[in-house]
Amino acid sequence: MGSGGDLGRTGSMRRFKRVNVRFKLPYMTHWGQTLMIVGSDALLGAGVVEKGQSMTPHQEGDVLVWQVSISVPEHFETEYNYVVVDDRFHVLRHESGAQRVLKFPDGLPNGATVEVHDLWQDSSETLLTKDAYRKVLFGEERCRAVGDGVTKTSSIPAIPLSLAESVVVQFKIKCSILDSDQSIFITGSSSELGVWNNAAAIPLSNEGGSSWQCMVVIPREDFPLSYKYLLKSKSGMDTFENSENRVLSLSSTTKKPSSMIIAADGSFRTQPWRGAGVAVPVFSMRSAESVGAGEFLDLNLLVDMAAKTGMRLVQLLPVNDTSVNMMWWDSYPYSSLSVFALHPLYLRLQALSKNLPNDIKVDIENSRKQLDLKEVDYEATMAAKISIAKRVYRLEKNQIFSSATFKKYFEENKEWLRPYAAFCFLRDLFGTADHSQWGLYAKFTPEKLEKLVSPKGDHHDAVGFCYYLQFHLHSQLSAVRDYAMKKHVVLKGDLPIGVDRNSVDTWQYPTLFRMTASTGAPPDYFDMNGQNWGFPTYIWEEMAKDNYGWWRARLSQLAKYFSAYRIDHVLGFFRIWEMPDHAVTGLMGRFRPSIPLSTEELEREGLWDFQRLSTPYVRCHILIRKFGDRWTEIADKYFDEFEHLCYQFKEEYNTEKKIVAATTLEDDAPETAVQEAQADQVRLFDLLHEVLLMRDSENPTMFYPRFGLDQTASFSELDDHSKDVLMRKYNDYFFHRQEQLWRENALKTLPALLNSSDMLCCGEDLGMVPACVQPVLSELGLLGLRIQRMPSAPGQEFGDPAEYEYMTVCAPSCHDSSTMRAWWEEDADRRGRFFKNMFGINELPPETCDPRVANLILQQHLESPSMWAIFPLQDLMALKDDYANRPANEETINDPTNPRHYWRFRVHVPLETLLGDDDFIGTIGDLVVSSGRASAKDLKEVNVSNNSASDPAVKVPDVRQLVNRTVSGKVLDENKPLLERSVSGRVLDDKKHVVEIGYRTRSLVSAV
Repeated sequence: MGSGGDLGRTGSMRRFKRVNVRFKLPYMTHWGQTLMIVGSDALLGAGVVEKGQSMTPHQEGDVLVWQVSISVPEHFETEYNYVVVDDRFHVLRHESGAQRVLKFPDGLPNGATVEVHDLWQDSSETLLTKDAYRKVLFGEERCRAVGDGVTKTSSIPAIPLSLAESVVVQFKIKCSILDSDQSIFITGSSSELGVWNNAAAIPLSNEGGSSWQCMVVIPREDFPLSYKYLLKSKSGMDTFENSENRVLSLSSTTKKPSSMIIAADGSFRTQPWRGAGVAVPVFSMRSAESVGAGEFLDLNLLVDMAAKTGMRLVQLLPVNDTSVNMMWWDSYPYSSLSVFALHPLYLRLQALSKNLPNDIKVDIENSRKQLDLKEVDYEATMAAKISIAKRVYRLEKNQIFSSATFKKYFEENKEWLRPYAAFCFLRDLFGTADHSQWGLYAKFTPEKLEKLVSPKGDHHDAVGFCYYLQFHLHSQLSAVRDYAMKKHVVLKGDLPIGVDRNSVDTWQYPTLFRMTASTGAPPDYFDMNGQNWGFPTYIWEEMAKDNYGWWRARLSQLAKYFSAYRIDHVLGFFRIWEMPDHAVTGLMGRFRPSIPLSTEELEREGLWDFQRLSTPYVRCHILIRKFGDRWTEIADKYFDEFEHLCYQFKEEYNTEKKIVAATTLEDDAPETAVQEAQADQVRLFDLLHEVLLMRDSENPTMFYPRFGLDQTASFSELDDHSKDVLMRKYNDYFFHRQEQLWRENALKTLPALLNSSDMLCCGEDLGMVPACVQPVLSELGLLGLRIQRMPSAPGQEFGDPAEYEYMTVCAPSCHDSSTMRAWWEEDADRRGRFFKNMFGINELPPETCDPRVANLILQQHLESPSMWAIFPLQDLMALKDDYANRPANEETINDPTNPRHYWRFRVHVPLETLLGDDDFIGTIGDLVVSSGRASAKDLKEVNVSNNSASDPAVKVPDVRQLVNRTVSGKVLDENKPLLERSVSGRVLDDKKHVVEIGYRTRSLVSAV
């Protein structure tokens, strides 16, 4: 697009009519900020911010309005958007969503003035155009061209535009949520808009997708113009925007009046859309057909359950192949062998062929029975599935490989599929995935790959088996995707932040990874020693050279199956917590990128003994305190005495990995010896951590403060001045000096991901969250995560769901924490505080999270402003005693404090049982509907009765037991069966048993 290229030629200027365009945008900026318009045409900078058009602000009443005028040819077309910049043209904020398009209608007279009235595009307005909504939840049919008397208007009506008494107004609006019989109309104060008469309202035409527009000639005397958009249905129901009237005024500060106004009015103003979902790892599901672990095709049952309860999303953990170690360690779903391949664990053996021999069918059924265990036996399940799949492969490989479906799949995926298959072959050949041990094949080259995957090779059958497995896994997950879309249920995947250092990706793309470092997270709620995930860190400078092609390929692959995804540890795109590869814990890390402390700035503050500050501070009295009478034995073995009573670690014990090796005993060692060695390891780690400043390995004049340095013995024995300096530098490093750097880093990397697909994106932003994170996520349209027990606001013990932002996903627990039931039982004092502060009840809480408590907690989250409330399946099962009879601590999926945790949790109730339990389904459906996250018509075949006498767990709780959601501690009159919510701030009619949540009011129970 663009026509500015002819502007420099005199002849062109004579041939074309000219149009004066005035862009106007209301936007409140801060001091030093400027608004700019940047577009595809040269007049708007051709996409270069510095060459765009700077706008000028002026005050219109209480509103700051920015504007700029340019002269263009009559056929001028451009794509454009607005940005906020500082005085050096650094972009501080982008608009969200797709670029705007400006194209004039035919018929404008020469010299006409066109005013473009835009509104800033917020991320919350553009989210509903993502595939999760447009294709899955609402369906493409909602974004249709509308007939029945509503016609497209592509040009200005035939009127004498030379008359000064009228203005042509093009009204433009976006609306993503429409029923099939609804259309958009406009009415207002002008006679040309029907003078607020709904019957005379003007219809808008659908211009494709969610965009609607109409053109109306308005007499100048009718300005300022008040108006509203409304939805009309064939049934006769009219629904207005739920906001104040819009107002359109003529500019009074310009010499030449406008011939046309383009009123780009943003989105139809209605109550924010909110949804609910269920989360569970694939391996944790149990069904009548699954063998040893949940499988992709089990998801169809979960999709059915979601649809029947009004939930519109199913969230999973990563589903990539993790077969690095060929043992149960590979149960860790975030340590990918390949970021593209799917995990064979999730294969449905019965679906490999329609012509399975009877002996194979029998073996599948026997394996299913043998592996129908309380928890996943990862190694046995993988062995059974691979063994049986190989038998079917030998029978049907020729038929599969010659099929058009496989050939199409292979062509579309060969760029990652062939290296993956070659890697698996070499892993099995050498008995290790550590590709540094592969001799000639340690380094990847295209020539070696061709040799490895050649159809003429002796080992091609092994390579072909990898193709075969991935083809079937793709087919089965694709079938689930299609089924979920048909049911209008979003499938949400998970994008791991890292890859295993012994992976296909580090072998094929070694320049993208820093193999001498390890990623993790600083100390937080999950682990006070931090987390060390063992993944290599990314070399972002290398990744940027092809515009983050590896990341874009990952997202394109993920989008084949999912319409939404979660970015694991989104903070890593701002900065990553990095440890040296010899670290075991995550404590002794530093942020990359970050601005370190220089020798000069520390010396200016009076710090100079960097040897004392940057090496482990081990003194005689500290050894005695740690080891008691054994201190001399420990000192002799692990330390050298470099000064009197001052010690340093010997070379062979000066890293965490070396200490682990020295304190790990043989398997047959006595238990007491093992326990003593483990205790010694912890104490030696503590001494190794007695460091205040960590020297940069690449630049020894730079230092990074050790996390929690004020908790060390080394710090406690410093003079007060040194303590003061170090704490000021510590706080500056962790909480101030990095903010702009981290913001800029995220704005380089995250857009590459987001622009790679049209999936809805959610960022896991738990832990130590920099101040720049929330504004950037909001700007880019990423949803944040809110877990009630991990509040983001300082000083809170529990998050208040009623205070969550709209652009969030909320949940009572997640896979990295204990479940709702287990958390409730962990700490009696804490649950007492929760019961009082969150529910306003001064009584002692029940010792277990019974169905009544579970109901109240789930209600809190469902009624929050968060766009999505997504619940682990275990938390939903707490609604019924029959499903909560398993020890609560057995429901935990992951223990982040244990780097060798076995990910093996499996739901103890088959999905068929849950799906067939109308009472259970009805309870969830009632909660979802009463919260406004679904409507009654969304539910199908659901038993909505709340009066079942057989199982009190499925009833809506006794309304007299429902309590104030504020933290005031106020308890309602026991004679008033009401629930007063802090969202609405007013008490409802005590004759109506309803819950008002600020979005809508729905009947909770028909009678008490």
